[in-house]
Amino acid sequence: PLLLFDLGQAPTVTTDPEEAIDGADVVYTDVWISMGQEDQRDEKLEAFDGFQLNGELLDGSDAQVMHCLPAHRGEEITGDVLEGEQSLVWEQAENRLHAQKGLIVELLEEKVGFGFIL
Repeated sequence: PLLLFDLGQAPTVTTDPEEAIDGADVVYTDVWISMGQEDQRDEKLEAFDGFQLNGELLDGSDAQVMHCLPAHRGEEITGDVLEGEQSLVWEQAENRLHAQKGLIVELLEEKVGFGFIL
């Protein structure tokens, strides 16, 4: 498969949110406090302070925004960014749904020996 490296490109890894946004085509965030980690809430919010994906950070950027959901609005991402024009979050969720349905069909076909349409 064609990789970014084959095109002379490479993903950027940084701990500076402004550097990450600069020139980015896509930015991706994830929930900071996962289910079962609620007891670590204060520690995680402190550790991720300054990393929120918000309108101020995106100001002047054309970067598309992705998030695997569920999102905690106001923590890792603001509602205006989640619902904004640069957000691919809902399309991402829809595509994941179709991929999961395809996987279910594939697994059931192997198990029962025939295909069907969900």
